[in-house]
Amino acid sequence: MGSRFRARLRGAAAAAVAAVVATLLVPAASSASAPDPAGQRALDFGNFMTPKSPVIDGKRFRVARIRLALGDRGLRTDLKSLTKQADSWMEKGPWTVTDKPKPAASGDVHDYLSQAPYFWATQPKTADNPMGCPYAERDGVRNPEASIGTDREDAGNVLQSVQYLTLAWYYTGKKAYAQHAADILRTWFIDPATRMNPNLDYAQGIPCKVTGRSIGIIDFAQYYSDDLDAIALLDTGAPGWTKSDSAAMADWNKRYLDWLVNSPFGKQESAATNNHGTYAAMQIAALAAATGDRALARSTVEVTGKKLIDMQVQADGKMPRELARTRSYHYTTYNLVAFLRLAAIGKQVGVDLWSYTGPQGQSLFKAVDLLLPTATGAEPWPYPELEFLRYEAADIVHQAAEAGDAKARAALPKIQAPPVGDLWGLRPAAQHAI
Repeated sequence: MGSRFRARLRGAAAAAVAAVVATLLVPAASSASAPDPAGQRALDFGNFMTPKSPVIDGKRFRVARIRLALGDRGLRTDLKSLTKQADSWMEKGPWTVTDKPKPAASGDVHDYLSQAPYFWATQPKTADNPMGCPYAERDGVRNPEASIGTDREDAGNVLQSVQYLTLAWYYTGKKAYAQHAADILRTWFIDPATRMNPNLDYAQGIPCKVTGRSIGIIDFAQYYSDDLDAIALLDTGAPGWTKSDSAAMADWNKRYLDWLVNSPFGKQESAATNNHGTYAAMQIAALAAATGDRALARSTVEVTGKKLIDMQVQADGKMPRELARTRSYHYTTYNLVAFLRLAAIGKQVGVDLWSYTGPQGQSLFKAVDLLLPTATGAEPWPYPELEFLRYEAADIVHQAAEAGDAKARAALPKIQAPPVGDLWGLRPAAQHAI
């Protein structure tokens, strides 16, 4: 068989798959109200809504499902890694903010409470000074007491579990995954007896000093935007997730968005000139897109996103505020994840943040390219880093490669996958592995 003939066959096969995908991507009416006794609606690949996810284009979720149905071996391997993570959450949760031993300073157990993780007691703890005050910062060194008696660890469990469980349901059709995700969301955000108030007024307080700080907004960071995508997936007709649940969740998101935009803490965090400002903008853009305020989503990416690039990124791609940290690789990749997710949201509302070049020649491409020698293992990271984890750049390289970065594309075979596996094909937006 000649090479030209084989090439034609491959071309014909690719065209056939493309035709199937194109046919199945024709918008379908929602079947959320139809009876689904087996709970297998997710396997009905031809008649299923494209999710209105704010970060990841919903069409990409649907295409990945179609590819799985057509036997894509690479995605099936990825799905095994994904379901392994989802299975690990099946016997855990739900969690609630009302579970902590003492409420926040407001006295309301529904208010989220966390402690600044890098602050430590400087004095022995005695009867006269039971907290060991005053507290002082040790940048990059986590104080284990910040996880005791606060909501931060439980909130992290909520935000991570919902993502994995929902994706596992969407790609396998196993209703137990969706039902557990729905139960976790209802308990933390919806049920009047157990829900969290839509604010972070008491996040990352410092003992003996302040009960909360604007910095605490970063407790929700990337992971709540992951859950906004997960909620959009559940809204396509997940078993156990009702229209009432969806409406209540949308109301919570609108109220939280209002707090982020208009509260003193929200305004302070949006004015930050490091990763805190980037994550505040990303949260606002994602919530605005999720709640239907496309104008706010667009302006946040267009105006704030470009301003943040101008302030934070140098012409050579360095981000000085992150490089000054004791964990400079961690915070450089962490900040880039927020920028790249902001760019993903922008793509959905008509703003191309990747093409932006600042007045000194700054760009996201340059910031990513600075990482590549280390991300590929070719060179050591030349800046301070208490705990180097090379895989923290994995999704960043994926997203830059898709955006047209030839250097990132060439680097892809050499990146290190995160411990959970390389899940890019199933949830294609940058994440910062923890």
